[in-house]
Amino acid sequence: MLIPMMVIENKYEFGEMVYLVTDDEQKKRIVTAIKVYPSGQLLYELSCGTDNSDHYEFEISKEEDTVLKTK
Repeated sequence: MLIPMMVIENKYEFGEMVYLVTDDEQKKRIVTAIKVYPSGQLLYELSCGTDNSDHYEFEISKEEDTVLKTK
């Protein structure tokens, strides 16, 4: 049985440094995994030190939010 090919269009790459848009401290995180679901939905695993967490694309930014950090 052939499995249909799926094109994955991820915004962030493995090893890329990113920030969470809701993180008041704006800690730098690294993309360590990309989880792909049958629906095509992506979840990014981000690591910060020994902590790992999964996030949707809209929760992540390539740019640090310095205004949020200084509040």
